Amino acid sequence: MPPTNALLAVAKRPAPGRTKTRLTPPLTPEQASALYECFLRDTLDLMRRVPDVRPAIASLPAEERAYFEALAPDFDLLLQEGQDLGERLDHALTRTLNAGYQRVAIMNSDGPTLPLACLTGAFDALANGADVVLGPADDGGYYLIGLRRPAPRLLRAVRMSTPDVLADTLAIAAQEGLRVELLPMWYDVDDAASFERLRAELVAAPPELARHTRAFLASAT
Repeated sequence: MPPTNALLAVAKRPAPGRTKTRLTPPLTPEQASALYECFLRDTLDLMRRVPDVRPAIASLPAEERAYFEALAPDFDLLLQEGQDLGERLDHALTRTLNAGYQRVAIMNSDGPTLPLACLTGAFDALANGADVVLGPADDGGYYLIGLRRPAPRLLRAVRMSTPDVLADTLAIAAQEGLRVELLPMWYDVDDAASFERLRAELVAAPPELARHTRAFLASAT
């Protein structure tokens, strides 16, 4: 039987000067780009460990398809479409749900140490009756959103990349009468403070956690 769950990661091809610019400094543009590729590789490794899901990458730009095919030949590829992040997330979720999957979650690729339990918990929540599952990020946004049916307002009516994204999404879900489950809070690595948090976390973490990111940090010090 094919899986009824799909897990998507949002990704862009790393490029110096355009990737993780808030990490420069402390990193150079080339280092920030290389670090994000490690985040992406660790995210894909994590996704491969989630049971009974079809993994996919929602990628940009269109001309970089070959890069993602080489990076993850075992993943489906879906081009992001839309004028802003909310539109692109809604398009990816709705298209995948309309393809026949019963539960679909989409996540970012900025948290290489995200616990596996957060991803398995997302599909458990949806299977147990939640209409929406959200993984809160400590900056006021979310690292994951999952749905059982399309809900365009949750994505398109929220101003993304603000400290109020999670709160605004929850408010719209309440207006729509949707049952929401929240996953454990986690963090994205996008600035110097979260970068130092990541370094400290990996010092005490098992050596198999975020192996690509760990290798980068070892070579950069």
